[in-house]
Amino acid sequence: MSLHENAVLVLKEYGDQEELRGLYLDHLAAHPDGMWKPCQAGHVTASALVIDPSRGRVLLTLHRKLRMWLQMGGHCEPGDATVEAAALREAMEESGIAGLTLLPGGPVRLDRHPIPAPCHWHLDVQYAALVPEGAVEAISDESLDLRWFAYDEVGGVADGSVVQLLERTLARLGA
Repeated sequence: MSLHENAVLVLKEYGDQEELRGLYLDHLAAHPDGMWKPCQAGHVTASALVIDPSRGRVLLTLHRKLRMWLQMGGHCEPGDATVEAAALREAMEESGIAGLTLLPGGPVRLDRHPIPAPCHWHLDVQYAALVPEGAVEAISDESLDLRWFAYDEVGGVADGSVVQLLERTLARLGA
């Protein structure tokens, strides 16, 4: 199964955000290259909110280019077998934490946001990644900073999409 086929399957199984999910599926149907950065109409990306439920905190990255506090994530790569694998790879690369595990149940939410030309849209498939006991983070060259925030601090530093991702993650955790 190709990454494109996997994304279609993941999106068909995702049971929320009906209109946005349909937009993602229409995009992939119209663009066989819709998983990759060169697709100028937009492309699917994968991200994960790194969360430590035992300490009530999330790890955010101060994105080097955007200069915003965000969850870990980015472009899919040819070696990614699934969208889940892409999200997990991005989370581990950007957090420096080995042994992350994705929260069961598939994507937590979808977020479509504009990006500068030549491409126009990121169609982000967002997951949550749980930290293992004793995890130690390490900043990557894609970040200006990497910092833990208590759940109630996230709204003061991050945009609405990150807040919504945290809210949906906490709901899935039953917190």
